[in-house]
Amino acid sequence: MAFYHRSGSVPAKRHTQFRKPDGTLYSEELVSTEGFSSLYSLIYHCHPPTLVKNIEEPYSVEPKIAKEKNMQHRSFLTFKTKPESDYIKSRKTLLMNSDVMMGSAAPTQGFSDYFYKNSDADEVLFIHEGSGVLKTIYGNIPFEYGDYLVIPRGTIYQLHFNDKDNRIFFVESPTPIHPPKRYQNSVGQLMEHSPYCERDIKLPENLETHDEIGEFKVLIKKQGLIYPYTYATHPFDAIGWDGYLYPYGFSIHNFEPITGRLHMPPPIHQTFEGRNFVICSFVPRMYDYHPLSVPAPYNHSNIDSDEILYYVDGDFMSRKHVERGMISLHPKGIPHGPHPGTVEKSLGKLETKELAVMIDPFYPLMITTDAMEMEDPDYWKSWVE
Repeated sequence: MAFYHRSGSVPAKRHTQFRKPDGTLYSEELVSTEGFSSLYSLIYHCHPPTLVKNIEEPYSVEPKIAKEKNMQHRSFLTFKTKPESDYIKSRKTLLMNSDVMMGSAAPTQGFSDYFYKNSDADEVLFIHEGSGVLKTIYGNIPFEYGDYLVIPRGTIYQLHFNDKDNRIFFVESPTPIHPPKRYQNSVGQLMEHSPYCERDIKLPENLETHDEIGEFKVLIKKQGLIYPYTYATHPFDAIGWDGYLYPYGFSIHNFEPITGRLHMPPPIHQTFEGRNFVICSFVPRMYDYHPLSVPAPYNHSNIDSDEILYYVDGDFMSRKHVERGMISLHPKGIPHGPHPGTVEKSLGKLETKELAVMIDPFYPLMITTDAMEMEDPDYWKSWVE
């Protein structure tokens, strides 16, 4: 999120001596993106962040592809994801290309004996069920149902859950994920017509400085492998930091929908974007108010992108059957549209209570074996009565 934030203690000038009460120096770290050309933050550690005691053999978490090419409407029931105690094992990548990966997770407990870092990708964790706290070196972000947690790549973090019933829809991108450029002015401030603003952002708070020496396992994901590193100091040992690069939260319930007299296209729902994909939020809103309006979406030919919809809650006027946690995949190359009878049924309706997350990637997605295990095989027939 491109606005300045600081927490804890930092020196008056960057790259200058900053000493502890005992006279020794704090260790300065620059965390930067795109080399030195984009967002960055400066972190001041109690100890150098480079003290590695052990590196174990890496192991693979690379998804297995079941269908590299696809030309069929499909649906996947992600609540079939088996709950697992371990967070990393619970993450099941379902759909992917070189620009974006997405999947579901059902962890029953938080991190107790390790920390996690995705060094390849920015992550967006959408909290479908559960609540807790995201902990990082930047501070803590409490989360609950409906929250997006945006975690820049390279951030070491832990998730602490309040209970065992947790469902997460996640997105990974090797490029930065940020608010849509069209909603920002020339200096990055969200403009008046944006569907959310800086006041809606959950910033890291309650910085906890863990000045601890010992053995701390950090599982680092890179190129489909997990590298188990053991550090000699606690990963969250910052006395302070400042900058523009940090994790943050945003609730889908704070997305203010844009409406019109006639049916509005999906770009009005856009919430985030990355290279060659967008993330959109469909939220409860008033329907179109032209006297002859048709609230149900029109048929649409996917010429340039696949369309993925993750159904969160509520009723959907264009579908006859929807389950919580269901994913629909409508690939580029063939049209999709409302189910039979739903157009007439939508006439005269004043509002919708639907809640969903949509991903539009601009290059075709591959389907993993985990996705095929939770597929509804008859979904493609649902347009024929």
